[in-house]
Amino acid sequence: MAYDDTLAGRIRELVRGRRAVTERRMFGGVAFLYRTRMCCGVIGPDPVVRVADDEMASVMRRRHVRPMDFTGRPLRGLVYVAPPALRTTAALRAWIARGERFVQKTPTAAAGPRARRAQRRQRR
Repeated sequence: MAYDDTLAGRIRELVRGRRAVTERRMFGGVAFLYRTRMCCGVIGPDPVVRVADDEMASVMRRRHVRPMDFTGRPLRGLVYVAPPALRTTAALRAWIARGERFVQKTPTAAAGPRARRAQRRQRR
């Protein structure tokens, strides 16, 4: 599945120069990882954003947002945001920030020593 490279380029521009953000191909698209954890990405024409549980109800009431159902059933904490909701740079920046908040709010799963070292390096 191809992804919208123009949209991915807009995200790259907004996160450029931030050491805590990396890029990786995932789900047939591209994912942007904040401190080694996915915060947002692009699959097909739509961006995907991680959303904290306490924000999910209000996010789902917004126009142009739907649950991510990549596997045929909705995935917890992930939403598709249709391109009309991202026309401005400010709007795209706000969605990226929402994904980063998810990473900051949500505790990481128990990790082995290698993963903990990588997380410590990312925080520096």
